[in-house]
Amino acid sequence: MLILLKQMSILFIIMIIGFILRKIKMIGDEGSKTLSAIVVNVANPCLILSASINQESTVKGMDLLKTVGLAIGVFAFLIIISLFLPAMIRARKENRSAYRVMTIFSNIGFMGFPVISATYGSDALLYASIFLIPYNILIYTYGIAALNDGAGKDPEGTENVKKSKKEVLGKIFNVGVIACVLTIVIYLTGIRVPTVIEDTVKRLSELTAPLSMIVIGASLGKIELKSLFTDVRLLVFSVIKLILIPLVGMFLVGFLKLDPKLAGVMLIMLATPVGSMTAMLAEQYGGNFDLASRGVALTTIFSVFTIPLTSLIISFFPVF
Repeated sequence: MLILLKQMSILFIIMIIGFILRKIKMIGDEGSKTLSAIVVNVANPCLILSASINQESTVKGMDLLKTVGLAIGVFAFLIIISLFLPAMIRARKENRSAYRVMTIFSNIGFMGFPVISATYGSDALLYASIFLIPYNILIYTYGIAALNDGAGKDPEGTENVKKSKKEVLGKIFNVGVIACVLTIVIYLTGIRVPTVIEDTVKRLSELTAPLSMIVIGASLGKIELKSLFTDVRLLVFSVIKLILIPLVGMFLVGFLKLDPKLAGVMLIMLATPVGSMTAMLAEQYGGNFDLASRGVALTTIFSVFTIPLTSLIISFFPVF
């Protein structure tokens, strides 16, 4: 618990630094996009790969198979909840698609992976990598479909939507998914790589946490923070997303008697805030970009306190 609280505090401080850098105009839109590209395409894939390169992992093959089933089950669980949650909080009809997408897709890359790595070690990233594969597939298929359903018609015309759908398959096989697949292959086959490559991957992987938190902090610098706390529905959604859903999910998973490390990964996967990709996709496909952006910002701020809180509450469950 103390380790998790310490790591979240460190990430929060770095996020504040990103916020300040945005306010003093040291980081602008282009700079933020560049840092995001480095994290998404270089640092985070290296963080994933570091879990398997020349590692004598204690994670067993059966546990990996369990994780595949759990990953599928978790996203099915979240999709089902997303069908009812918008109506439960009485969201406006035009906002329900954004709430559905925000319910399903969390920030498992930017916040989940750094916290998992720092708290449970690189071995745990093997578990986390499994979650990223269905995540990427779903967000570029189901996520886009949900946003289009809520938006009605793409502002740039039907032709652009068709063209974008043709690009979905290519987006699914992005560098993050490739890194996940390579991680699993290296782990299963025991392939050894030269030390220079191992050290390079490790050094690059260490960029993930600080750069990602700076990017998130910079994104908060664009928003009037006072407005985040005046939307009652968004506040209620944040509590359900960050506390109620992780507690219910982990209570159900607790009866499976999982390895504590895998259970910890499951908790962080469920408890992380709304993923920034929801806002990016909302902007591109005519969804509610304003609501998605505020959802990312508010849940990111709250998660600094709610992740340790949910971890503490779950530690008292008799099934763990």
